[in-house]
Amino acid sequence: MNSQERLAQEIKSAMLARDQDRLSALRMLKSAVGYTQIDKKTETLSEPDFVAVVQREVKKRRDSIEQFEKGGRPELAEKEKKEIAVLEQFLPKALPPEELEQIVKATIEELAAKTKKEMGPVIKAVQAKVAGRADGKSISAIVSRLLP
Repeated sequence: MNSQERLAQEIKSAMLARDQDRLSALRMLKSAVGYTQIDKKTETLSEPDFVAVVQREVKKRRDSIEQFEKGGRPELAEKEKKEIAVLEQFLPKALPPEELEQIVKATIEELAAKTKKEMGPVIKAVQAKVAGRADGKSISAIVSRLLP
């Protein structure tokens, strides 16, 4: 079963369980997937495209949490955190930091990167290798730390 079929099943089970918070998050994800399908002019998204949509939605929620906490709205931040928990079920298991660092080191050696000016290509290559199992922020932090 692909991720889109799993999403449809999750929506059904949330409806039957009358879990409104979960259902709301799943419907927003379904909507985002639908918009991406329209943009790409396709019936179903490939697995990497689906993961990219989920990551984008999680990132939006994290940005919202930051804004809500700055604005003194902890109840809205909590709602966003619950949505992130629902969305993360559709992401591949995250890489441990040590393993991610090994991949970054190997990529730096492969590309023979010597300075921070070469961060862009290194980050892009690492993102292609980890395929959604690490976010850009953590990759960037490690690359920045390892390049002089």
